[in-house]
Amino acid sequence: MNPVSDPILLTVAAHPALLLRGFTAEFARPLGELPSSALAACLPPAVPAPLDPPDDVVRARVRDLLRHGGFKPTGRSKPSSEYLVRAAGEGAWPTINVAVDAGNAVSLHSGIPISVVDLDRLRPPLRVAIAPEDARFVFNASGQVLDAGGLLGLADADGPCANAVKDAQRSKTDASTRRVLVLLWGHLDLSARVDAATAWARDLLRGAGATLGELRLVAEGAA
Repeated sequence: MNPVSDPILLTVAAHPALLLRGFTAEFARPLGELPSSALAACLPPAVPAPLDPPDDVVRARVRDLLRHGGFKPTGRSKPSSEYLVRAAGEGAWPTINVAVDAGNAVSLHSGIPISVVDLDRLRPPLRVAIAPEDARFVFNASGQVLDAGGLLGLADADGPCANAVKDAQRSKTDASTRRVLVLLWGHLDLSARVDAATAWARDLLRGAGATLGELRLVAEGAA
């Protein structure tokens, strides 16, 4: 794959509500060697975030985004941003590594689902679209499977690998990760919030020592 400084090509299928934002980040050392202490102020219990807490309108728009292809974002398949709210309230905040922690912090405060995956575990071409009805993938080390049929998400040459509910185990970061792809799954009606969340995520990762890169988003079918 190209150096992270080169724009990563991402094809995006037509969708009536999707406002996709994203970027890449590269760290000088593997994530397992980097402390997450720099993000402590962003994690629960939180200091004031640079945007208002998500309300019912934000939650409804995010669920609407995921329903478009026929997916039902409820129960164990609810948006990842809603899972984070529950985890924070129960004192079970998931600390993973500096990159994922930054994404989770921004997702919690903004209500926008965010994927943070290992860029070097993805095989081009990369495409964002609604997954086919038979799409399934393992999402954790225990081998649990998400039925992703009808769910908007990222796919690479090997199939679906990330979305606003759960990311595939095969594309997740680990202690050896140095390059990540960050995607914010936003709704067009939430454009100001999505842009603010993107800017904050970029600031957090840059502050943690990452070099940021850009995505080249290309509408599917464009010349």
